[in-house]
Amino acid sequence: MLLNGCSPIATTGASDVSDEPPQWPHGAMVSAANPYAARAAADALRAGGHAVDAAIAAHTVLSLVEPQSSGIGGGAFMLVYDRAQDTLVAYDGRETAPASVDAALFADANGEELGFVAAWQGGLSTGVPGSVAIYELAHSDHGRLPWADNFAAAARLATEGFEVSPRLAGFLPRIARFARLDENPGAAEYFFPNGEPLAAGSLRKNPAYATTLNRIASEGASAFYTGDIAREIVAQTNADPLPGGLTMADLANYRAQRRDAICAPGAGLRLCTAPPPASGVGVLMMAGLYDRLVPADADRETRLAAFVDAQRLAYADRDRYIGDPGYSAIPVTALLDPRYLDRRIEERPAPGAMPAAGDPGLALGEASLLQRFAADHSRETPSTTHLSIVDAAGNAVSLTASVEAPFGNSRWVGGFLLNNQLTDFRRAPDGKVHANAPAPGKRPRSSMSPIIGFDAAGQLRLVTGSPGGNSIPAYVAKSVLGVTRWGLSPQAAIDAPNIVARGERVRVETSTDTGKTIAAALKARGYDVQEREGENSGLHIITVDAAGLKGAADARREGIVIAVPDA
Repeated sequence: MLLNGCSPIATTGASDVSDEPPQWPHGAMVSAANPYAARAAADALRAGGHAVDAAIAAHTVLSLVEPQSSGIGGGAFMLVYDRAQDTLVAYDGRETAPASVDAALFADANGEELGFVAAWQGGLSTGVPGSVAIYELAHSDHGRLPWADNFAAAARLATEGFEVSPRLAGFLPRIARFARLDENPGAAEYFFPNGEPLAAGSLRKNPAYATTLNRIASEGASAFYTGDIAREIVAQTNADPLPGGLTMADLANYRAQRRDAICAPGAGLRLCTAPPPASGVGVLMMAGLYDRLVPADADRETRLAAFVDAQRLAYADRDRYIGDPGYSAIPVTALLDPRYLDRRIEERPAPGAMPAAGDPGLALGEASLLQRFAADHSRETPSTTHLSIVDAAGNAVSLTASVEAPFGNSRWVGGFLLNNQLTDFRRAPDGKVHANAPAPGKRPRSSMSPIIGFDAAGQLRLVTGSPGGNSIPAYVAKSVLGVTRWGLSPQAAIDAPNIVARGERVRVETSTDTGKTIAAALKARGYDVQEREGENSGLHIITVDAAGLKGAADARREGIVIAVPDA
């Protein structure tokens, strides 16, 4: 099977296996960040839809009911596994910078870096949204339901109204203290009717969003990237404060990308993810490094330290080398080469020390890569969503989507919010070469890390991913190792305390006794530990074994799992 090789598996075309795979015996399942979205996906699966149809139905609903996290005004990465063809496709719907930008995008008149809040809430921060384009590209390859059917649930819910969730309601008073959501036209009236934030349990309708979706449903993605919707996106982006340079041509020229997935052995599986500018390569590195750092007789504390240091090493490399592959030669193959990983564990930093990037070029006997890019420790705010889906034919989708910060940059168009994804670029203009520096048409680095895992026979075993800004690779690695190396059920893997080790400090979620014990153990080994009451992951996992599908949703958010046995 194509999934058995050592190189990334094919993105298109038929498998070289002539026989059809055995009938899928496990039914279908969805795990998504909101009950409305999960139900929309389940309905699409019951109607005979492909996992891609279900993903579109779910995400268009999330754009309505969870606008603080993602939406059609943002972007996404999607992995799609086709069981009959034995192929895996990575779809890149990351936002792109306008043609007018340069490396000084976020510099003020004195050449100094703009503060994050100013950059976030300004028009400069908006990239060309990619979600609608990724819907269309993935649907053209895999969709079974008519295109328009996948927008019906969200359009109906926007027309009839949905119940405002506690999480959405809870964000609003906090966001109003430092963002412009309660001031910007459209957004203020929608989220703060009569000057008051929406209350949990209240019914909220969004007829403007229904109109937008109905236009896309009837006219295709071109309705979003040209015409009235595009003109309003341009107008809002170019409004004060800090107007951007987005144009109609930028929108019309946007294309989602079909890319080769990245695959590597780790944690007992063949793990596959979206390539740069996504950061799934970091998760694959963490799994490979962890396996090398843990001896067969390792005790619990040794495994814990190995998990921490695998993160520290992988994050240091990600921060230096990952960016848009259309603008720089990103050394993904070298970073995942077993010879480099063998060498990299020899550079394990002391507890409390600042980890440094490795040099995969020298490790492989080639030219040095270390000086190609300067280090970049830019941070992304944790407001994203993830959904995992397996359909009745055994096809799978792992989709992570975002508008970057909570509620994007607070600018309202046609019932949805625009993103502030350009703040994911390195904002400080220091004259050095950075893989993630702004450039015309460039896609900023993303921490999004959707994962699909296969066993040695090429059989689907795992679909996972999470929101969480820079913490995403750590959260996702925890979910992978939890179900493969630590003997945990999917739900227990999600519920386990989050541990994030980027740099010299280790953040540990200490809202449970287990978390407190972990923090104490790491402190005893000399790590600089920051105890935190909440590490707001949003993991959504589906595993597959002989007994069938097992799903889990992160209780830190509002997701649910729905099994669809008769889909």
